[in-house]
Amino acid sequence: MIVTMNVRSLYNFFSHRCCNRAQWEIRDLATEMLRLCREAAPELFDKAGPPCLRGACPEGKMSCGRAAEVRERFASLGRTE
Repeated sequence: MIVTMNVRSLYNFFSHRCCNRAQWEIRDLATEMLRLCREAAPELFDKAGPPCLRGACPEGKMSCGRAAEVRERFASLGRTE
């Protein structure tokens, strides 16, 4: 698959598709894409991912309720340290 997106579009894609509420197939694809982006440009994509990484979940009562688990999973994603 070939996809062309600018950084702003990638941030939007990762925000919606890395969320636990996204369908699992697209979530897995988005998470792998984010891992690759973080390896290639860690400064640009360090804060990319689902919204619960940066604060409260915007889904309200529809939240998955696993923000701490999501933060832990994305903490070292794509880091080469």
